[in-house]
Amino acid sequence: MGIDIKAFSIIHRSAVALLKRYSMMYLLPFVLPLMIVSCEEAVEHTAPAIYDRDSVALMISYGVNTLISDSGVMKYRIVTEEWEINQNRNPSRWIFRNGLFLEEFDKNFHVEAYLQADTAYYYDVKRLWELRGRVSVRTKDGLRFNSEELFWDQNSHELYSNKFSRIVTPTRELEGTHFLSNEQLTHYTITNSKGSFVRGEDGFGSSKGDTILSAPDTAKAKLRTPANPKAKTTVNIPTNNNNTNHARH
Repeated sequence: MGIDIKAFSIIHRSAVALLKRYSMMYLLPFVLPLMIVSCEEAVEHTAPAIYDRDSVALMISYGVNTLISDSGVMKYRIVTEEWEINQNRNPSRWIFRNGLFLEEFDKNFHVEAYLQADTAYYYDVKRLWELRGRVSVRTKDGLRFNSEELFWDQNSHELYSNKFSRIVTPTRELEGTHFLSNEQLTHYTITNSKGSFVRGEDGFGSSKGDTILSAPDTAKAKLRTPANPKAKTTVNIPTNNNNTNHARH
């Protein structure tokens, strides 16, 4: 059977044209975005530079139980879940976000006092402690201090608080909204007092280390000392019979 070359050529050209048309139809959705992207300028995707170094900590430690020396002497023990040292903040500080337990030792390594707080900051340049949350202090003499705030200035050797504070000693309880004391908690002042009372067997305190108790009580000095009652005694006086008879007349 003979093949018409002319007809075959026409059919071939038609098939090729049809194939090109449909192939461009299917490839157009994929080719068009590439053409658009190729026409645009290339964009470099980079993150902005970090200029604020305030969030960069020098050190972060977890599960800390360590001793700290002061002037070459082991003075404190720190126990905390997280300890951050950040020297990029102004002022530089140590941060104890998850609570702090601190023990203070004397020169013989005996515990003199301990303190606890929910959150604590130590400003190393200022040598200032800032304790927040449930703050609790207890000394070897049995004094207990509780407040929501306490500052410890190691330069002036003072403790102070401007929030409601409560002190309990073996002989006295004091409450007030302003507290000031020395580091040993033996000389302290509480103002805006909400009340205080003395406890003890005889009703009066006798702590020598408590300057409030050892101070003279001017109110008590104005009170008249009650007289001690004594039993009535009978005195027999000898009488003269003559004088007695004369009196009868």
